[in-house]
Amino acid sequence: MRILISGVCGFVGSTLARALAESSSGISLAGFDSFIRPGSEGNREALKRLGVRLVHADLRSPSDVDALPAADWVIDAAANPSVLAGIDGQSSSRQVVEHNLLGTVNLLEYCRRHRAGFILLSTSRVYSIPPLASLPVEATEGAFRPTPGVALPAGVSTEGIDETFSTQSPVSLYGSTKLASEALALEYGGAFDLPVFINRCGVLAGAGQFGRADQGIFAFWINSWLRQRPLKYIGFDGRGHQVRDCLHPRDLLPVLEQQLRAPALGAGDRIANLSGGAASSMSLRQLSDWCARRFGPRSVASDPVPRAYDLPWVVLNSAKARRLWGFQPATPAATILQEIAAHAEQHPGWLDASAPL
Repeated sequence: MRILISGVCGFVGSTLARALAESSSGISLAGFDSFIRPGSEGNREALKRLGVRLVHADLRSPSDVDALPAADWVIDAAANPSVLAGIDGQSSSRQVVEHNLLGTVNLLEYCRRHRAGFILLSTSRVYSIPPLASLPVEATEGAFRPTPGVALPAGVSTEGIDETFSTQSPVSLYGSTKLASEALALEYGGAFDLPVFINRCGVLAGAGQFGRADQGIFAFWINSWLRQRPLKYIGFDGRGHQVRDCLHPRDLLPVLEQQLRAPALGAGDRIANLSGGAASSMSLRQLSDWCARRFGPRSVASDPVPRAYDLPWVVLNSAKARRLWGFQPATPAATILQEIAAHAEQHPGWLDASAPL
């Protein structure tokens, strides 16, 4: 089986490539990357040593994608993954659409030509912002949680947000490009009889993640804490009670291996949340407490002024993935944090190398 991974030298793409190369037999791995993200170049040699064929190509360029080696499956791990993309003054709205939507079109055309299956790594940010922003929450033990006894919107429970939750706009420019990519992937699958799977991932985290607050909050926070870089609780009560869950990307592997060999499924079974869930969720305040125990205490600034698209509690419910694929995260949140901390200690220049100002 020939597998092609987009964004192969990014954090998620390289983690999956290593996991597939080390654990799966009978596969030939290739990947491509534009190397425009700081830190991605550092993954090149390690992947080459594992036998991964690497190609320098830009997802946005149809001619680059047309020249890629033939594959039986494409795993799309390339994206501009920031919910603030296009409105933060650091990237244009056109760039977001080109990376996250037009890039998907180029890959889907590649799949059509080569009769290849397509696995899209999507995001929790396809879910509608207004009902999540107004979710009734209370702060308990340093973290928001849904307020007990108060009715929650359809598709939300204390276990998290499930796939039936609204995806109505607004979902951010980032979220809308991923949602449109999902729809196109399903349409291409139906029109050209291609296997398609869409995995909506929560916050993916682990050692070697690029240290940007908008793209890798756990790695950014731990590295910044250790290096005495400025940190700030932004929005809500300014006390860091906002909650996310985390998942190590290597825990996607058992699901991906099943999807690569799965029989045809109905459209309703092609989309599933993959996340650490409530068991792996924590607030920034709780993450700070962990850092203080690991590295020693320090102060964190506070700014209660909210930012666009910020949400108090985003935890995904992966019950559907458990039913379909037997999905069960193997890496606890505590192990993920320890892994990031050890990497931070071993790479004192990581913030500057992976996310220079």
